[in-house]
Amino acid sequence: MGKKSNAHQSKHGENIFAAISVGTILILIGLIFVVTPNLFGAIVEFFKDFGMVEVDSGTGFVLPAPVSPWKHTTVYQAWAQFSLGIGFLYVVLLALRVNANSSIIKTAEMTSNLVFWFGASYLVSTHLNSNTTHRLWFAFWAGIIALVGVSFVVRAIILFARSRSII
Repeated sequence: MGKKSNAHQSKHGENIFAAISVGTILILIGLIFVVTPNLFGAIVEFFKDFGMVEVDSGTGFVLPAPVSPWKHTTVYQAWAQFSLGIGFLYVVLLALRVNANSSIIKTAEMTSNLVFWFGASYLVSTHLNSNTTHRLWFAFWAGIIALVGVSFVVRAIILFARSRSII
C-alpha cells in the first residue's frame, strides 16, 4: 500500500508541475501579445518573407530563411521575451522540484531546459535584430543546435554526478 500511495503522490506532484508550466506558458504568450503591438501581423509577415536563401555567398547551398531577415525585429523581440520568460519559469520550477525532493531525472531535465531557454534568449538577442544578415540568421540556428547539445551535456553531468553520489 505504501508504494501505491507514493506513486499516487508522485503522479499528483507531476500534475501540479505540468499545470504550473502550461498555465504560465499561456499567460506568458498572452502577455507578449498584449505588450507587443501588431505581433500577430508581424508573425504573418515573417512567415510570408520566407524563401530559399544561399547559406553563404558562393556555396550554392540554400535553406529556407527570411529573404529580408532585418525586417522582423518585432518577432525577434517577442521570441527573446518568450525564451527569457520560459527560462525564469524553469528557475521557479527547479526551485519547487528541489524543495519537493523530486527525482534527479526531473531535476536534471529542469536544469537542462533552463540552460536551453536562457541560452536561446541570449542567441535571439545577439543574432536577430535590425542588423540581421543571412549569415547571422544561419549562425543563430547553428547556435541553437549547439545549445541543444550543451543542454543534453548539462543533463548528463547532473545524472552522472548523482549516480556517483557527488550531488
